[in-house]
Amino acid sequence: MTTKSIYKSTAGQAEILALYNQVLSRWPVPCEHINVSTRYGDTFVLASGVLSAPSLVLLHGTGSNSATWAQDVIEYSQFYRVYAVDIPGEPGKSDPTRFSWDGPAFADWLDDVLNGLHVASVSLGGMSLGAWAVMKYALYKPERVERVVLICPSGIYPPRLSFVLKMVGFSLLGEWGLNRMKRLIFQNTPLSDEADLFFTLVGKHFKFRVGSPPLFTDEELQSLTMPVLFLAGEKDVLLNSQKSAERLQKLVPDLTTNLLKEEGHAAINLAARVMPFLIDEVYAYPGS
Repeated sequence: MTTKSIYKSTAGQAEILALYNQVLSRWPVPCEHINVSTRYGDTFVLASGVLSAPSLVLLHGTGSNSATWAQDVIEYSQFYRVYAVDIPGEPGKSDPTRFSWDGPAFADWLDDVLNGLHVASVSLGGMSLGAWAVMKYALYKPERVERVVLICPSGIYPPRLSFVLKMVGFSLLGEWGLNRMKRLIFQNTPLSDEADLFFTLVGKHFKFRVGSPPLFTDEELQSLTMPVLFLAGEKDVLLNSQKSAERLQKLVPDLTTNLLKEEGHAAINLAARVMPFLIDEVYAYPGS
């Protein structure tokens, strides 16, 4: 667990958080800003939807924050109490603490968050690093997890070495390199001006974690007995979506797979694809 600065400068940190605050000020549905105390410091949570509705917790990917879900929350919050959580050590409003990939820290942290929110049972959704953390928790406390949504998850198949080498090269090429990285990661997904600026600022001012989460074992994946949805872009330059799907299909007992032909690694705004999986017969969802 480390608490060194995750930004290259205090001025860069201020730029990133100022833009994040602008996004939060225009959140598309009514929401609460909650700070939850955990054994690893405070965690920032955006809560939307009716308090009495079933709980859905969303975890973003690395180099991002809960603004990831700004469009999805419109649909999710019609049926769920949605908690979008800033992962510590990422460019959001939680503490800068970074957990070790190994050991129980990620699961302990999320358990503290759920306890602080008074959530007994939950559906979990995550993207990339967030999806890895979701699986980590589902293995730790399966009795609390109703359903799992994995969007381009880490931890299933090794990252592409070719992509890692490209990113190192592009990082040395200034703004042109940053723009090229964004296009590779997002592929055909259009970005708003704010999102485009955010990822430019993150590329300039944020210190990304080195390495990648460890792969889950076959035995661990076989233990995910709750319903699991796997969503991934076929044009993902970081992770091999087809190989990930094949491994999950072999091991996860109750799996739904959806490979997206035109999407890359940062597959966003997928609520319309996720909701038919999440919704049960209590709700009448028009897209199901």
